[in-house]
Amino acid sequence: MLITLNGQAVQTAAITLADLVAEHAPDQVVATARNGRFVPVAVRAQTMLADADTIEMLAPMQGG
Repeated sequence: MLITLNGQAVQTAAITLADLVAEHAPDQVVATARNGRFVPVAVRAQTMLADADTIEMLAPMQGG
């Protein structure tokens, strides 16, 4: 399916948001949003992806 991930078109075989995180950020702690709505870690595995979804994955950054 074709989704938008962090502003870029991405082809993916991921079925859930958890699958997508494992595919694109396997060793990172990230915050996620699907179509503009925050998705907590606890429900990512139940959050099904659909063609044309817009996903944001953001990693916390330190600095000053």
